[in-house]
Amino acid sequence: MNTVNARSAGPDRGRLARTGGVVLLLAAAVALPFVSSSPYVLDIAIQMLFYMALALGLNVVVGYAGLLDLGYAAYFAVGAYTLGILTKTFQVNFWLALLAAGVFAMLLGSFIGMTVLRLRSDYLTMVTLGFGEIIRITANNLKITGGPTGIFGIMAPKVFGLSLGQPRNIYFVMLIVVVLSTIAMARLGNSRVGRAWACLREDQDAAEAMGINTLGYKLLAYLTGTFWGGLTGAFFAVKMTAVSPGSFSFMQSVTVLLAVVMGGMGSVPGVVLGGALVILLPEMLRAVSDWRYLVFGAALVLLMLFRPAGLWPARHAGKEEV
Repeated sequence: MNTVNARSAGPDRGRLARTGGVVLLLAAAVALPFVSSSPYVLDIAIQMLFYMALALGLNVVVGYAGLLDLGYAAYFAVGAYTLGILTKTFQVNFWLALLAAGVFAMLLGSFIGMTVLRLRSDYLTMVTLGFGEIIRITANNLKITGGPTGIFGIMAPKVFGLSLGQPRNIYFVMLIVVVLSTIAMARLGNSRVGRAWACLREDQDAAEAMGINTLGYKLLAYLTGTFWGGLTGAFFAVKMTAVSPGSFSFMQSVTVLLAVVMGGMGSVPGVVLGGALVILLPEMLRAVSDWRYLVFGAALVLLMLFRPAGLWPARHAGKEEV
């Protein structure tokens, strides 16, 4: 009897420890703007939150469904430009513009998804890479997007009476976005849809033989990721008060993908950690000046050799815990 009780107490202790760790991290995140008055520290923290949100969105596509997307910055750009155009040019309410940013990114994703997601492996990768560059070049040439100079003077809205033009306020808003996204993505991964994605990721032919609508579930994963990318892009436009094509280069997509791979594909806490590290590590290596990216690259090679599943890999397919 004592043995049975000891075994049942083990998982409870582990769950309690994880919950305590999450509470401590949240408390530290909430206290950060009050503990440090440095604008530099706050700006780095905000960047980390943006990449955490982007990594959570891309994790649905890459980590859950196994679709390699090298053009994720395109939806980030679509969301940012949509909010900038609607709020500055047409004076649309912020909340409506925010929703429109996610929906419009999702509509573009559906257009691409319906035609591209029938492809596999390298073909899908090449098409998404090309789409990312098409969006950037289009934004660089259209008049409504401001051309190469982009859109400037985007007014910071007020959320519950707080202006998002203040770095501390945008920090707390992004912290709430990341927390809600983490909970939503973890629950999604544990759902019936998440299990279907896991099956699809492991073996598409077997998934199809089991009666899973492979194209439908691929499209659902892609649209979920694009919607999250569009929303994050909208908040980025608010934070920067300006958007330009240079902010959405191919390297942006690579960095977000790196956050997912480095943290652990399919692992919600892993990609959150990866989103923080892709910003934090290069900043910590500023002491070595121009060599920092070489050191960072060497560290990534060592990570792939010794931790190929990522720093915080998923426990098993479709079963992540926060």
